[in-house]
Amino acid sequence: MISPTNIPHILKYMGSKREILYLINDTIDELHTDSATLCDLFAGTAIVSAAFQDQYNVISNDIQNYSNIFAYTYSSNMHQALSRSFVENVKDQIQKFVEEWHKTFPSYQFNYENVDSYEHFFKIEKEQQEFINKDFGIGFSLFVKNYSGTYWSYEQCVWIDSIRAVAEKYKGTVGYYAIMSSLIFAMSYTSQSTGHFAQYRDITKSNANDILLYRKKSVFSLFEKKLEELVLLNLTNKDHKVTIKSLDYLDCLRIVPEESIVYADPPYSAVHYSRFYHVIETLVKYDHPHLEYKGRYRDDRHQSPFDKRKEVANAFQLLFKAIDERKSHLILSYSDNGLLSREELLEIGYKTLGTLYDISMKEKRYIHSKMGRSDKSRLEVNELLFSFRRR
Repeated sequence: MISPTNIPHILKYMGSKREILYLINDTIDELHTDSATLCDLFAGTAIVSAAFQDQYNVISNDIQNYSNIFAYTYSSNMHQALSRSFVENVKDQIQKFVEEWHKTFPSYQFNYENVDSYEHFFKIEKEQQEFINKDFGIGFSLFVKNYSGTYWSYEQCVWIDSIRAVAEKYKGTVGYYAIMSSLIFAMSYTSQSTGHFAQYRDITKSNANDILLYRKKSVFSLFEKKLEELVLLNLTNKDHKVTIKSLDYLDCLRIVPEESIVYADPPYSAVHYSRFYHVIETLVKYDHPHLEYKGRYRDDRHQSPFDKRKEVANAFQLLFKAIDERKSHLILSYSDNGLLSREELLEIGYKTLGTLYDISMKEKRYIHSKMGRSDKSRLEVNELLFSFRRR
């Protein structure tokens, strides 16, 4: 297994498995199998895919397109493919796009250094939010139009759109993934929301100073720092293959080789992940979607059956059945505060797999970040790791 410390961090992500990679590794070792393939079925940030690509042929799958960006980043030999001149060239192109934007719209200036009162701050934020009704008549203006004065400022959105424009020029190359991952990192750490993108914070007198700190952060500086880190990245192993998919979990399982190891980390709450990372999905697709509600969500957000109380039990039954059909092993991550209890999960597992599989469970107590979803930002949870080993 590749050490977690060698895998670059890109996105603040709820439920990241970075902290339990060693536990996952130990559980896989206990299968005592000669399986050649590991399928990371709900890959998310692809941290599990990255960690095990030195030991297995990896299938990294997630129905959200942004996950592909991380998987391609971690499975590319960027150190060999990219150079220092690539970084400088990308930076020059970005700055030219930004300069062109400012020349086209010289009157749009929102200087947060000059904010001297809550009322002043509130006024310039509302002015930027009104850009959603404006047609800028220029390419790569999606974020300026739809997100100025929300998660990011107008100026930050100018940089986001400009970086995204340069990324498009490198599409189909390793450089595209380096640029996109670096941009996602910069967006994650400049957003004034609470660590995800479910909603941006409305300015109040009590939080104005905190939000102002994020408005003053430089997208470009954070982007540049991460890009310089990623061009040195080489986690790949020529003896193993990484296949990257963006499929529904059942579709993916139909193409997984028999006798594989499947690592499944499905959603466990009643709140859909697409609500928290819709902005990143829009960045990747850049498809000018219809946006809804205050959070400016995509109207085509994926909603997982694992997040629905009436569907979750059946979703697990179908998962177990598909594993059985592929004659594969399953390592399943879940939480003790999920929609199903451990007893309910084990009952479904025994009914579906019990005659052909050895079933066991371990748990690990750890601190889970709630990303500001309540008055308690961190929560102690039991991570449940179920092992379904085919005999």
